[in-house]
Amino acid sequence: MTSAFASTRYVSLLGLGFGDCGKGRFTDFLCGAWDAHTVVRFNGGAQAGHNVVLADGRHHTFSQFGAGSFHAGMATVLASPVVVHPTALRVEADVLQRAGVSDAFARLFVDARCRVTTPFHQAAGRLREWARGAGAHGSCGVGVGETVRQALAVPEVALHYGDLVHPARTLVKLEALRLALHREFANAAFSSAGAAQELAVLADASLAQRWLDAVQPCLRQSPPASADAIGARLALAGTVLFEGAQGVLLDEWRGFHPHTTWSTVSTAAVEAVLRDVGISAPVQHLGVLRSHLTRHGAGPLPTHDRALDARLAEPHNVDEGWQGVFRRGHPDAVLLRYALAAAGPLDGLLASHLDAIAHADLRWCTGYLGADGRTLSALPLGDAPDLDHQHALTRLLEGVQPLYETHPVASATDWVRRVEAFSGLPVRFGAFGPVREAVRARDLL
Repeated sequence: MTSAFASTRYVSLLGLGFGDCGKGRFTDFLCGAWDAHTVVRFNGGAQAGHNVVLADGRHHTFSQFGAGSFHAGMATVLASPVVVHPTALRVEADVLQRAGVSDAFARLFVDARCRVTTPFHQAAGRLREWARGAGAHGSCGVGVGETVRQALAVPEVALHYGDLVHPARTLVKLEALRLALHREFANAAFSSAGAAQELAVLADASLAQRWLDAVQPCLRQSPPASADAIGARLALAGTVLFEGAQGVLLDEWRGFHPHTTWSTVSTAAVEAVLRDVGISAPVQHLGVLRSHLTRHGAGPLPTHDRALDARLAEPHNVDEGWQGVFRRGHPDAVLLRYALAAAGPLDGLLASHLDAIAHADLRWCTGYLGADGRTLSALPLGDAPDLDHQHALTRLLEGVQPLYETHPVASATDWVRRVEAFSGLPVRFGAFGPVREAVRARDLL
């Protein structure tokens, strides 16, 4: 392992909520403010949705390309933990081209070891969620969880991005996957009208070749990259931003099981990517949070308030679709305390949606009243991996009542001071709107 050049700065952005905390807008802002040349996606997959809005009205929801892509020459690296959805990459590249980014693929580096989502994974993931009925875990419906599940269960047929340049090998793996999933779901009963379409995908023996043909433009424009090539990119002088997906409260080991994502959100996950490509260097880790909590779909959100649902507009998050209803909640000191402990040591914070404070009547939740009548001010972190412990936390959160301070948050300045005192961390930047021009440094908050 070699040390990175002294002129290279590594910064990570880690969500401290259930996602949707503003990582896209801060990635876009910091790419310009800190002279970044590369954005690294190091976790998650195509289920990420990071919104960037430009002052001229252009908007894009970044899924796999880095959220700094509106900056000319900004590269994206999809590191090996990322689950790649090649055909979704093509769709996203087309959307970006219409928004003025014509060379997204030319700036993309995909680690050859990245696991790959196929139509069979996507179909099986949807069927599995439908089969859970009222006990649904929550899903974006794009197959990320199923891709990881199959790779862990049957590693010999796991498809990696580097496999795609070997058609015969890829087709053998695809057929083995399709047959196994087809057998699993062939006799299952589903109440959803969409199940027949997904079952037809698993029954289609000709789909693998058609899908592989559709993937070829990705491979021509962004062929599989070696760890050495990625390491060389990340060692270039300038700033490298690690753009986290989801949030630590959805983390596969630290989130509230089973309403989690197959993704790790932590400082350790970022540092592991650098070590993997031979770089030994410090990383500045920044936690990202909203002025209030949000959550898409199933899972506990103790401070959920329907009045906030009605009061706080959310132009880029809707209630329809796989993710389910988008809920808003008051700021929660208990969950923030847990998120800070679970994420790992941080160097500062970035706060979004500070403009909501002026009209939302947000109140700090300082603790919970448990079903046993006792007051709870913290959640036990536990030793990972321990899904039984995480499941117990889920049951606990589903039965608590939030305890609020009497008066609402007075202002953005009041909120920032409270968070800094609570966390012991400085709020480096705050966002008062979706565009990069709405981001302010700490002394201007």
